[in-house]
Amino acid sequence: QVQLKESGGGSAQAGGSLRLSCLASAFSAATYCMAWFRQAPGKGREGVATIEGDGTTKYADSVKGRFTISQDNAKNTLYLQMNSLKPEDTAMYYCAADPRSYHNEYCGQGIPIYEYNYRGQGTEVTVSS
Repeated sequence: QVQLKESGGGSAQAGGSLRLSCLASAFSAATYCMAWFRQAPGKGREGVATIEGDGTTKYADSVKGRFTISQDNAKNTLYLQMNSLKPEDTAMYYCAADPRSYHNEYCGQGIPIYEYNYRGQGTEVTVSS
């Protein structure tokens, strides 16, 4: 059974860094569109970053230049390196993955999280000022 499990969340001060991990089991992440989403308190889920099987990445404007999405195919793990954190980055972070051709064609073009076949349970990030 396909599963995604996030880890690495926690507390940080503004300007600090955290690295989130998403371990994917029972599939090869190299052939999937994989994504990070987040949901701040009282807000809807928003896309943060995506990575395609060929390594192409896309980012939300709010995190460009500060966050980096990457994957280690040998470890079947997706990462989100978050630097220069801001209080507005406080949210629950979720990883998502989908192997279907539609997702690979439109990866990073606004596919909402609920249209991904596989989603993790989330890891919480809190950034204090």
